[in-house]
Amino acid sequence: MGDDWPGKVAKAHWSSPVVIMEKIGWKTWILLGLIVQLFLLGVSSREIPLRYLKISSFAFLVPLAKLEGTLYLLFLEFMDAIRMFPNPTKSPMHTATRLEGSLAHSRTVGTPRSSNNRELKSLPPLRLYRWDNYVQMNNGLVSVTLSIPEGSVTDIEYDQISLLENNKETDRGYWDIIWTTNEGQHLDELLGTSYEVVREDENQIEISFLSTWNASLGDVGRPLNVDKRFIMLRGSSGFYTYAIFERLEGWPSMHIDECRVAFKLRNEKFNYMAVSDTRQKFMARPNDRKTGQQLDYKEAVLLTHPSNKDLKGQVDDKYQYSVDIKDNRLHGWISFDPAVGFWVITPSNEFRVGGPLKQELSSHCGPTSLAMFFSSHYTGTLSAKFEEGEPWKKVFGPVFIYLNKASADKDPRTLWNDAKQQMSKETKSWPYDFPLSKDFPHANERGIVNGRLLVRDRYINKELINASSAFVGLAKPGEARSWQSETKGYQFWVQANAEGNFVIKNVRPGNYSLYAWVPGIIGDYKYDIQINVNPGTEINLGDIVYDAPRSGPTLWEIGIPDRTAAEFYVPDPSPKRITHLLKNGDDNEEKFRQYGLWNQYSVLYPDQDLIYTIGNSSYEKDWFFAHVTRSQNNTFVGTTWRISFDLEYVRAGTYTLQLALASSSYAELQVRINNPYRVRPYFTTRRIGRDNAIARHGIHGLYSLYNVNIPSHLLATGSNIIYLTQSRGGSPFTGLMYDYIRLEGILLVRINNPYRVRPYFTTRRIGRDNAIARHGIHGLYSLYNVNIPSHLLATGSNIIYLTQSRGGSPFTGLMYDYIRLEGPPETS
Repeated sequence: MGDDWPGKVAKAHWSSPVVIMEKIGWKTWILLGLIVQLFLLGVSSREIPLRYLKISSFAFLVPLAKLEGTLYLLFLEFMDAIRMFPNPTKSPMHTATRLEGSLAHSRTVGTPRSSNNRELKSLPPLRLYRWDNYVQMNNGLVSVTLSIPEGSVTDIEYDQISLLENNKETDRGYWDIIWTTNEGQHLDELLGTSYEVVREDENQIEISFLSTWNASLGDVGRPLNVDKRFIMLRGSSGFYTYAIFERLEGWPSMHIDECRVAFKLRNEKFNYMAVSDTRQKFMARPNDRKTGQQLDYKEAVLLTHPSNKDLKGQVDDKYQYSVDIKDNRLHGWISFDPAVGFWVITPSNEFRVGGPLKQELSSHCGPTSLAMFFSSHYTGTLSAKFEEGEPWKKVFGPVFIYLNKASADKDPRTLWNDAKQQMSKETKSWPYDFPLSKDFPHANERGIVNGRLLVRDRYINKELINASSAFVGLAKPGEARSWQSETKGYQFWVQANAEGNFVIKNVRPGNYSLYAWVPGIIGDYKYDIQINVNPGTEINLGDIVYDAPRSGPTLWEIGIPDRTAAEFYVPDPSPKRITHLLKNGDDNEEKFRQYGLWNQYSVLYPDQDLIYTIGNSSYEKDWFFAHVTRSQNNTFVGTTWRISFDLEYVRAGTYTLQLALASSSYAELQVRINNPYRVRPYFTTRRIGRDNAIARHGIHGLYSLYNVNIPSHLLATGSNIIYLTQSRGGSPFTGLMYDYIRLEGILLVRINNPYRVRPYFTTRRIGRDNAIARHGIHGLYSLYNVNIPSHLLATGSNIIYLTQSRGGSPFTGLMYDYIRLEGPPETS
């Protein structure tokens, strides 16, 4: 058979025994079968899994698909036994010069996870097989073959079938990034140049694939070290992967725009996809997209001649299956014959960027499954930007690739529920105790931060409000809301309970700012003091208070402040573009994911734009979910929406329009008051946003908040109109989504006459001590004596109105020391 025969077999993709027969010849195939049968009879003392012994004497003569995996593993057992493979104690290391850096391999020996050590010992021990160009991890349940030294996943075998598509070896299971320098943008598959078996025993295998940047090359290549790791545990139905990225001081500038792990499965096997309890369906195949009609962008294809006739007339678009990071823990594919599931489980979001509402891709037609660590999806400009000489290190993962199967008497779709149970186990086991990189801290090397968040909004409640269900997180120090666009550090988010209590566990050591936002409340909170987390420490912040943006009482409001546009009117799609995304058939539940909804605005408003009347209109029925352009004379033009409302009286001072946006894409929002023809708008955002959520079927992108101060002279007693103009055109995807709009009135202080235009007394603008923001209970003291003529008072009831009339900031205000009303001096 020749010295290179094992290498030839290793290079064959095990998708069909016929392929193997073509590689090695039918005579060798028959001979191999006879040898193995003799081997099985003569090696009864070896520990061979029972399922290997179920092969008949004719198994190697008949290329049945259901025997593929067993034949392959049996062959490995046989070759290992008679030492035709290289000595397994001598790894065929591919060496490369290891450059300066700290991506050294820890030799710390951990204990693999097991709920029952006796149960673990009853399972087959791990084995690592080596060839010249491949290694394979095998625990008797799953086998994973990796190219060396590149570290590409060339084969995953489970339940006697190979799961990956027969693409080129670097296009089956792989890590990759998109990075940019002054020379342009690059797609980099992060192929290793050397590899090392970090641990190999009967309970755990961990393999490292390293690629480094050589500073002597100058600007050639990627200025980034990458250490890819793969882990297999005894008794585990799957495997783990993670990576350590590192830049050293003095290295050239670069941007990393995207980072992910991708798996491409056999398209003739996997045709049912699940990304949530409701978003599950039979999917199109790659050839269905090729024969379909491309729509407004390349990712969206109308299926015109699909292999599954039920899909005819539907749209396939990978962005229809995007998921908020907070919910993006599990997704994958199911094969019905045999009933096998392939799942990507992300047990923690600490290594992802953009916060809990950042949307990412999951699985899509291919069949493809992704573990997305960061990208510009739904943000536009979210990339890790490194200046010249800037050092950095970050660990991405581990993520778990879980494989399961169902018996013949069960619906294969029940595999989703089993995968959910596994996801729960993985999440509870975080942080894992088995990764061996010293850059991955275990539970005892992390800290805890807890406290209670309260909200102060005197127009909702005079007392402090519990921040129920608030999202509270730790991220790299920055301004409030900076966590939306932070890309280099770690983020740790939890949701507070009904009382506003929160506990953030398993925090990596480091310096953080604490951020929060509260459903039902506009704006963002940031704790003023940086938090330094040390290993093994617990930090109790006690009660902390968020002063919500507020300038006066609510006159009217549109929507719900929850950072999405989901509560607004989402139209039905064109009958020619309906996609059945949900397994229950109720496409109204997540209608915003339908293709082409931006076109429906012009259908609903062919001649004039949206008019919303306070008191008569309903935001669920009358406020279109996206402020988009209108198709007009083969072009796309900006649109102006009108909010009509009445004021019984106009008080002197400044009103405030709170504009919370859920998304913006190359948009400009202009505000005019009672005069649509004013050349210069009273307020403009200028051009904002690149999140592209309208085109990508997102109901939100990046959040923003604008406080528009409206002088009272612009308003009128009686009817008023606020004109909201999205002035940019040129594309059907240009526009924005509103989260919430509120008009706030003026807080008045008068004596027995709240409508008096001029106050009886004013301090004018005073003070700059900022004690409210700085948690002070006092600042600079001052005293005012206000003389009140008796004719302003009445026998019986009286009211003194104290108006703090300035707005624009949650920190604008004053604190009273003491108030006393004195009567006139007594006369003798």
